[in-house]
Amino acid sequence: MLLVESLLLKALAMPLLARIGWLDFTTQKIANRDVLLLLCLGAGGLLLLSLQSGSWWEMGLSGLAALLLFVALFPFWALRKVGAGDVKLMAVVPFLIGGSDLAVFSVLLLVFTLATAVIVKNPFMLPAGAFRLVVQHLDRKGVVPFGVPISIAAICTIAFLIYRSVVLASSSGVLDQLN
Repeated sequence: MLLVESLLLKALAMPLLARIGWLDFTTQKIANRDVLLLLCLGAGGLLLLSLQSGSWWEMGLSGLAALLLFVALFPFWALRKVGAGDVKLMAVVPFLIGGSDLAVFSVLLLVFTLATAVIVKNPFMLPAGAFRLVVQHLDRKGVVPFGVPISIAAICTIAFLIYRSVVLASSSGVLDQLN
């Protein structure tokens, strides 16, 4: 039953990530309140999984990955290459995803970051309405919102994790035991 609650916390994080991505695109701001809420949702989900499995490995791995990401990205913030909200959001993602599934997130982040770079370099590839919105935004701000690909990659990774957990639970008969 703890698995279901953990998946519910992950599912609740998805709309918050969408909100963060949209606000980062439109305002270039990621609120500390939103990042803290994501941290609570992610840490709560990991805590439930740790209680179910009896192992704190995933929690420790996530904490270590979060610390490493924060320390690695902090100099880029000091050099004004990324925003502080982006650094904090990246440091919270390991708690949402789990340390052992960060490889999936990393690949998706690479894909979505490359797609963002291509769109920024060639906005003519977009439909007319989206083109106008992106060009006006980039002209106004002059920066690329990195929170958008982070959020999209995290949402896709969480959706994959939920799907994988449901398929695994249904194939092992866990869902039949709940009914």
